[in-house]
Amino acid sequence: MIRSDTPVYRLRTLPSDLGVALVTLIALGLGWLLMVQTTGRTRPYAEPDAGLRLAYPAGWISVDSLQDLLLKVEDPQTASAFKTTLSVERRDLDPANPPTLQTLLDRRVQEHAQLIGYHLLADGEATLAGQRAILLEYAYVVQPIDTPRRASLPVVVHAREYLFITKDRSYYITIAAPEISFVQASAQFERIIQSIEL
Repeated sequence: MIRSDTPVYRLRTLPSDLGVALVTLIALGLGWLLMVQTTGRTRPYAEPDAGLRLAYPAGWISVDSLQDLLLKVEDPQTASAFKTTLSVERRDLDPANPPTLQTLLDRRVQEHAQLIGYHLLADGEATLAGQRAILLEYAYVVQPIDTPRRASLPVVVHAREYLFITKDRSYYITIAAPEISFVQASAQFERIIQSIEL
């Protein structure tokens, strides 16, 4: 009688196991491709008078703002009462006496000082679509659902903002996200910044 250390049932089920593993790998690969295609889709935005152009994630939705903004969109999938937002603000300048980027930065820091719990994290020079710009990073606290008798904890918001000047305008491009979502939002913001054309 011949004895073998390998049980017979392992030999019989090996082709089935390989088939299941192969089907699983193909399903995971197709799922990954679908995710990449979905998250990689963008929606274009162009300033009405042929100024600034950019592309933001297609799944983001337009929202109203109390400020006078060219664009404000948010990611409805953000796992927080405060949603990741992208805003673009434009201010007209006096071409005879345009401010410097440093002046704009000082003004912006003073404006942001009104935010609850405002804390400047960093500032420095950057390049945006070939233009010299200032990069400003800061944090603040917001109460996203400010309704009586509605339980809602304050949210720490992390924001990154580019300030730059064209011939007769200044622009402020800002992304703000809950602190817990900021790393993911930063990757999206970088793709948005790379899409900017002036």
